[in-house]
This record gives sequence, C-alpha cells and structure tokens, in this order.
Amino acid sequence: MQSDSIMRTVLVALGVCLVCSIMVASAAVSLSALQAENKKLDKLKNILQAGDLYTENMEIEKVYNEKVQAAIVDLKKGQVVEIDQLPEELQPANFDIRKVSSNPQYSTAIDPKTDPAQVKRVPQYMPIYLVKENNETQKVILPIHGKGLWSTLYGFIALERDLQTIAGLTYYEHAETPGLGGEVDNPRWKAQWKGKQAFDDSGDILITVIKGIVDKAKPSASYQIDGLAGATITTRGIDATLKFWLGERGYGPYLKKLAEEINNG
Repeated sequence: MQSDSIMRTVLVALGVCLVCSIMVASAAVSLSALQAENKKLDKLKNILQAGDLYTENMEIEKVYNEKVQAAIVDLKKGQVVEIDQLPEELQPANFDIRKVSSNPQYSTAIDPKTDPAQVKRVPQYMPIYLVKENNETQKVILPIHGKGLWSTLYGFIALERDLQTIAGLTYYEHAETPGLGGEVDNPRWKAQWKGKQAFDDSGDILITVIKGIVDKAKPSASYQIDGLAGATITTRGIDATLKFWLGERGYGPYLKKLAEEINNG
C-alpha cells in the first residue's frame, strides 16, 4: 500500500510538471510573437517620428503603409536595387542590420583608425524609407548606427526634399546611461534637429553635435546641435555616426544620385 501511494504521488507530481511545462511553453510562444510585433511597431513608430509623420494614437502600421516606401540601396553603387534581385535576408521586411553587418558576404571591415563612429563593418546594402506624395519623393529616412559610451545606438535620420534640411532624428535602441547619454530619448533634445542643415550647397557635411549649448545668435547655429550634458563620449559618438553615414562610405553616393533625380523631375 505504501509503495502504491508513493507511486501515485510521483505520477501526480510528474503530471503537474508536464502540464506546467506545456503552459509555460505556450505562454513563451505567445509572448514571443507579441514581443516581435511590438518591436516591429516601435521601429515603424521611430521611422515615422524621424520623418515628422507621427502623432499620438495614430494607426502606426496603416500610416506607414500609406506614406512610406521601403527600398534597399547598394551603398557602393549609390543606387536602389531591384527587390526581386535580392535574397530573402536582404528584403526590406526581413532586413536585420546586425546580421547583415556581421556577414562577410554582405559587409566590409573598416580600419579602426578611420572609424571614429566604431561602425566596425559597413554593409554593402542598407534599407532606406522614402516618403512620397503624388509619386514624388518628399523626404528620405535613413537608418544609422554607431557607438556611444556603453552601447551601439540604432536610429534614423530624415532629410527633407532638398536633401539638406533635417526633418528629424530618433533612436530606437541603445543602452546609454539614463539622464546622461540616455537623453537621446528626450523629446526636447530630439526637437532641436528639425530644420537644421545637414549639408551646405556644395554637399559638404555641416551638421555637428557640439560640446555645450548652441549659441543661437551665431550663423553656425543652423547646423549645430546641443551636446548631451555629462555625456561627452556619447555626444562624440553621435557626431561621428552622422558624419559616417552621411558621408562617402555611407549614404553620400546615393544622396547625390537622389538629388539629381529630384532636380531633373
């Protein structure tokens, strides 16, 4: 009798463990799908925010699909690639910057001596997001990433139709210190970017994140951004990141060709 009792106890315990395991696994699968969806929506939200297209309580995915067209650019050639020529992992919907950047098939190592943004590997391909009205490009939104103090910051910078004026900048992922480098999330700091000049008329990069506060009385204020107080390294990293991605090793060649297309109608 005692043996039967012990066996029943063991079987009940195993049954409870099995049921709990199934419940935990099911919850994990459900949460994983929900987390993936939330991550996708947050990224789309940041694209819209950078492009000055976001308003509270909007249907993010609906507005994105109505106003934004995703494409893939070959950075070396400075031109958009036909989607049907690309493998699955390079399709806009599947594009993972981390995976593409770390894959030697799609990226090239950068000499650390010439890499102040610590991008480390530059992908041959990058996604871009075009805001169009009546089939005409009104804005272009560009993914950027570079090293801060503690982390690589991933974000977007948007340019107006003239490809000189900044429409906005936002970061969607980083691990910088809250209250210091983490102030990249502060709406007041992000609001400074709108209307600043990224380039001069010759195409040279102007935009600069300075140490300290911009003197609004000086002409240079049109292309300067306040540094992050107490976060010198993060500030330098953001400045270096912008100069890299807007330059010749980043989107520079593509932006020149896009400017020609816009100017030629």
